[in-house]
Amino acid sequence: MERRILGDTGISVSELALGTMMFGSWGNPDRQEARTVIGMALDAGINLVDTADIYGEGGTEEIVGEALKGRRDDVVLATKFHGPMGPDPNHRGNSRRWIMRAVEESLRRLGTDHIDLYQVHGVDPDTDIDETLSALSDLVRAGKVRAIGTSNFPADQLVEARWTAERRGHVHFRSEQPAYSILSRSVEMHVLPTAQRHGMGVLAWGPLSAGWLSDRDATPGKGRTVLEPQRFDPTVPANAAKARAVSRLRALAAEAGMPLTRLALGFVQAHPAVTSVIIGPRTVDQLNGLLAGAGTVLDDEILDRIDEIVPPGSDLNPADNHAVRRLLADTARRRRPGPRGTARKAAHR
Repeated sequence: MERRILGDTGISVSELALGTMMFGSWGNPDRQEARTVIGMALDAGINLVDTADIYGEGGTEEIVGEALKGRRDDVVLATKFHGPMGPDPNHRGNSRRWIMRAVEESLRRLGTDHIDLYQVHGVDPDTDIDETLSALSDLVRAGKVRAIGTSNFPADQLVEARWTAERRGHVHFRSEQPAYSILSRSVEMHVLPTAQRHGMGVLAWGPLSAGWLSDRDATPGKGRTVLEPQRFDPTVPANAAKARAVSRLRALAAEAGMPLTRLALGFVQAHPAVTSVIIGPRTVDQLNGLLAGAGTVLDDEILDRIDEIVPPGSDLNPADNHAVRRLLADTARRRRPGPRGTARKAAHR
C-alpha cells in the first residue's frame, strides 16, 4: 500500500487509514471481530489507526489498545478529544483542565505511553485557542504526544490557530481531519486549500458519505438512519437530490468497471491535499471490500463526469457539513441576547 508523509511531520502513513468508530457500542459490539478487523487491516499494509475517546464512551479505545498489543511500534496511533465524556460540563471541550485529564485516560485505555497524533475533535467557542495550544504543546514536550492535529475545523480557525502558535511559541497543528466525499465537497473551497498552503496533512473521513456511496442501501431504523435522520429522510429534498446523484454515480462506476465504493475512495484520494483516506468498516467483509479501493486512480474523464453530477465545492445536503452544523447548532451564538439574556424573537413582518 502506498505511503505518504503526513504534512511536515516526517511521519509516513498509509494511503488508507483505519477508522474505528464502528467498533464497540456505536457499531459492532463483537470485540473479538473488531480486533480481527484491526489485525487484518495492519496485515494489509494500513499503518494509521484513528480513534477517539468519545467512540463507545471510551470502549473503542480499549478495543484498539487490546488489538495493538505486540504491534504498537509499527502503528501510527491517532486519537481525539473534545466530545462529552459524561454529564459534567468540565469533562469535555478544549480547556487545559480537560485536555490534561483526557490524555491520561486515553493513554490508559489504549495501553500505551504516547499518542502519535492527538487531535482536537472540534472547535470550542468557549476556550481561547491559545490555552488549547499551550496545553497540547506541553504534552508534546513531555513526550506523551508526538504531533497534534484538528478535526472538523473550518478554514478560518485553522488560520487563527497557526497565527497563535507562531506568535506564542506553541507547537502548531500538523493535520486536519475533515469530512470529504463526492456528495459533500464544500471543504474543497477553503479547508483543503488552507491545509495545503500551511503544509498540513489531511486525513479525510466519511468517503462513503455515511453509507450513501456504499454498495448497499442504508437500512431504515438502524445505525446512522436513527442517529442522523436529517441525512437520510427521503422526504427531505436535499436527500432526494443525493439519491438521484447516487443513481448516476452507480451507473458511472459500472461503466468504469468498478464498485461504487471504489469510485468513492478513488475520488477522495485524487485530491492533492489528501494524505490518507479513513475507512470505517464494521465487519471483516466490509474491510475486504474497502481494501480493494487502495491505489485506485481515476482518470480525468471520470473525474470530470463526477463534477457534472456533483459540482465542485458543493454539499448536496447542507446537513452533511459536519463542522458547520455543529457550530450553528446553538442559536445563542448567532442571535443578539434580549433584555433578559434570552435570544430575541424575530419580528413579524
